[in-house]
Amino acid sequence: MPRLSEVIAALDALWPAERAEQWDAVGTVCGDPDQEVSRVLFAVDPVQDIADEAVRLGADLLVTHHPLYLRGTTTVAASTFKGRVVHDLIKNDIALHVAHTNADTADPGVSDALAGALGLRVLRPLVPDPADEHGRRGLGRICELEHPLTLTEFAELAARRLPATAQGVRAAGDPEQPIRTVAVSGGSGDSLFGAVRAAGVDAFLTADLRHHPVSEARAEAPLALLDAAHWATEWPWCELAAAQLDEISDRHGWGLRVHVSKTVTDPWTAHAASSPAGSASRAPSDSFGAPN
Repeated sequence: MPRLSEVIAALDALWPAERAEQWDAVGTVCGDPDQEVSRVLFAVDPVQDIADEAVRLGADLLVTHHPLYLRGTTTVAASTFKGRVVHDLIKNDIALHVAHTNADTADPGVSDALAGALGLRVLRPLVPDPADEHGRRGLGRICELEHPLTLTEFAELAARRLPATAQGVRAAGDPEQPIRTVAVSGGSGDSLFGAVRAAGVDAFLTADLRHHPVSEARAEAPLALLDAAHWATEWPWCELAAAQLDEISDRHGWGLRVHVSKTVTDPWTAHAASSPAGSASRAPSDSFGAPN
């Protein structure tokens, strides 16, 4: 069996830490470099449910997309929920390694996995990495559909193919607008609106879209927008990353057992759709505020 340091070196080759954004917190959070690794679990979030799953599974290494301590900390006391995660992992000899924005821009990376889950053909990065002479790394991906769909049909396809969440998939735009080309970005993507407009695509699928940026983006261009759950847009990367580590394990004869968590760690747990039948009675009237 390989040592943790050997497995981490292989992961760092896939997602070099120097390619992470300066504000990011990637790399190994805890773990003894000399410990042996036989079982690895991939997940999006380093939360207690995932730590508990790693313990039950007998994992030696947990790899997550989201950092545990993104903004730093002065304590890992078990009285805090993040400290409890650290304590439980260390007590059970489980290392934690994070690949975040360095996995976003990788080739293949988070957005490639998202495009694959949606059945899209990747054409190029949305925001290319200028350091990549081959033009394959970068944030987001510009893709095309196998055949055109209406916005409604594409939203329904995304809702079927992405992991199920309470939110589902929201869409902004003409429901009958034909969609042929799509930009995708796993995770929060409204900072990429400028690049999406410049790409001239029909639609942009990402997560965490907010009212004002969406309203302004729709006013500036006839761009259809699709908003999926943050966790759902990034979970496909776990399967991609697990497959990459499997291939490395086979090549080196490590015999690693690599798993992907199916635990839904999206924080939203319920959704109540507005009722068209009752909307008329709640809609503001022309005489709103006027005396009876």
